[in-house]
Amino acid sequence: MRFANPWVFLLLALIPLYLFYAARFRKGGSVRFSTLVNAARAGRSVRQRLAVLPAALRVIAIALLVIALARPQMGREKVKDVTRGIAIEMVIDRSGSMKAEMEYKNRRMNRLEVVKGVFREFLLGNGKDLEGRPNDLVGIISFARYADTVAPLTLGHGALLRFLESTRIVKRRSEDGTAIGDAIALAAARLKTAGENITGKGKDPEKSEYNIDSRIIILLTDGQNNFGKRTPIEAAELAAEWGIKIYAIGVGGEGVNTVQTLLGNFKVPSSSRIDMKTLERVAEITNGISRRAEDEESLRKIYQEIDKLEKSKIESVRYVDYREIFVPFALAALILIMLERALAATIFRRLP
Repeated sequence: MRFANPWVFLLLALIPLYLFYAARFRKGGSVRFSTLVNAARAGRSVRQRLAVLPAALRVIAIALLVIALARPQMGREKVKDVTRGIAIEMVIDRSGSMKAEMEYKNRRMNRLEVVKGVFREFLLGNGKDLEGRPNDLVGIISFARYADTVAPLTLGHGALLRFLESTRIVKRRSEDGTAIGDAIALAAARLKTAGENITGKGKDPEKSEYNIDSRIIILLTDGQNNFGKRTPIEAAELAAEWGIKIYAIGVGGEGVNTVQTLLGNFKVPSSSRIDMKTLERVAEITNGISRRAEDEESLRKIYQEIDKLEKSKIESVRYVDYREIFVPFALAALILIMLERALAATIFRRLP
């Protein structure tokens, strides 16, 4: 407990002055007797013994009023966690060329499944070299000939992974292609308004707050831009204008494709046609980085690099919330004054 106006306690020094004045100058009437011996032998009644009660009540009431004027306040310390996270849009190529196989945890998988597996480690952590991103706002954009929002930006990473699992390589030829520019533009537009649903007005100020320190796009593709309204350079310039960085990753090297025929499955060599020059330029425009991942391990190392470059933080803000508690003291003083006046006018009434 603390007092907002502690200097008011100086008024307590007036109480001894009041008692001195009452004892010295406020005397009632008197009647002269020749002797008081018999009165002394008679002793004192209960009323006489409690004659000082009204004065005591008044002194206590004055002390309580002084305490009330000093404004006692009760404080309770509160801790508010402010999360400073990163808004991340994962932009994943799901064009037909992503069917080329890579090795992931001693298994042969297509590039898309490897990308999804390492991304899962990046998001949740793998207990080794990736700690996970629990405090980041993450969304997913996939693209082939057209760019689509797979999952909106969210802190609910469990739901995000279920959307990720539904992402598949395109099967229809009419949907195949590589619209890198449109995918970057869509991701940048999502990031531009990132956080409005979390940091909007009307939220409880005592609860955790979420602030976005930076906005990034992690682009994973194994091809060249050949569809879409925007070129990757145009989309990168738009992202740079909005303060968004792009980490461009070219996925895949020389690999194989599994081709199904009437005679069985055959392994067919495949070559990668990654346009690394364009990816490097896209990263350069937005102050990001560009890397090439030819296998699972190199892809994981790129994620480790991004993990170190983009760090989330949680800051604890401590403050004390005070509430006024002068009312009980003021009410107690009022009750004592009323009681004192009632006693002085009845039981302890003096004449004259």
